[in-house]
Amino acid sequence: MQPLCLKCKGRGFCGRKFCPIYAKSNAAFKVQEMLESNDFSSSSPAPFVGHYGYPDVNVGILSPAKVEEKAELYDAPKYWAEHNFQIPRIVDLRSALINSRFRMNIRKKQKFLELSQEIGMASKPVDVEISVQERPKFSLKMDSYNAPMGPNAKLEKANITSNPKIPRQVERVVYDTDLKAQKAILYLHKKNFDENFLTKLLSIGNIGIKKDRKLVPTRWSITATDDMVAKQLISEIKDFKTGEYLAFFGSYLGNYYLILCFPEPWSYELFETYMPKTSWNVDENVNFMTDYEPYHGRKTYAENCAGGYYAARLAIAEKLANMKRQSAVLALRFITGDYAVPLGVWVVREAARKAMNNKPIEFSSKELMLKYTEALIKKKFGYDANKILKNSIILKEMKNQKKLSNFF
Repeated sequence: MQPLCLKCKGRGFCGRKFCPIYAKSNAAFKVQEMLESNDFSSSSPAPFVGHYGYPDVNVGILSPAKVEEKAELYDAPKYWAEHNFQIPRIVDLRSALINSRFRMNIRKKQKFLELSQEIGMASKPVDVEISVQERPKFSLKMDSYNAPMGPNAKLEKANITSNPKIPRQVERVVYDTDLKAQKAILYLHKKNFDENFLTKLLSIGNIGIKKDRKLVPTRWSITATDDMVAKQLISEIKDFKTGEYLAFFGSYLGNYYLILCFPEPWSYELFETYMPKTSWNVDENVNFMTDYEPYHGRKTYAENCAGGYYAARLAIAEKLANMKRQSAVLALRFITGDYAVPLGVWVVREAARKAMNNKPIEFSSKELMLKYTEALIKKKFGYDANKILKNSIILKEMKNQKKLSNFF
């Protein structure tokens, strides 16, 4: 703990609106009184698959310590964003989820696996009775991929005490052992199952060709789902005519997106800009990372922006497909001090969606849209946008690439 934190004690001396140290202490106080026993009855909204020690991983049944009327809220990123949940409430919800875990190889069967798979298939939380080997101790784990995780303990016994509500379309893909996982994901996406639900199906080994079915760590299945769905949407977008010069702007939980669409064939570039006092930016300078894909896509993983690259691309592709327009897209993400703790890659997806769902500003030329970009970023963040724009591959290509119209 820094000396400033000792003096501050959650009063905001660092400039943040939210104190992660205070939030963790507050969550521990609320949750600790619920962790009174090794046995509890509850409703599980989701399974969880870890990645440490792969291919031997921890598989968890996530559930609050007592029966909750709205247990689905504990694992509902889309709902959180639509209803504008803020960081303290999300931390409170997630810190109250006990991760009752067991360890297994990703390809082997285990007595608790079938139970976890039923939870992953269900459209609503499943009533369970849980016994763990020791009384859960409070912890709060946060990272840039997964939603925060609360206490954990080794699972000893588990039983489902209600009939899981499994949608007919889900049963169809789960019991079709000749259907590839990608086709199952795309089929269910068209049936309006959101990516959080699809991630659970893929992660817990419920879909795919029978011999290939295995557990997939949750953090990997999140990006895999975002990638598969976006690629399908992009293939459709490429058949649409090019759109207009449009700028979309919006934010969620201190993550701001300015998304510039140019009337060019599809390409996509993301700049993630970290303002001072954010979780990952330890100095007082503004830093950024970037990744790019041309018309035909990438052949390698987006190492710099990682899962955020694919989550934002999905949100953008959804909107373009809905508009029936094709664009070259330059997305600028600004991460401010209000985003004081990492909550998972879902924040990126939902912040980009909020931006794309706002009414865009239309421009008559590229030059006017870039002038607007410079003015907005200067006013909003006090930052010179040219430090980013001069590194843009998309802008360089538009400037240097000759078109057929140049020869007529």
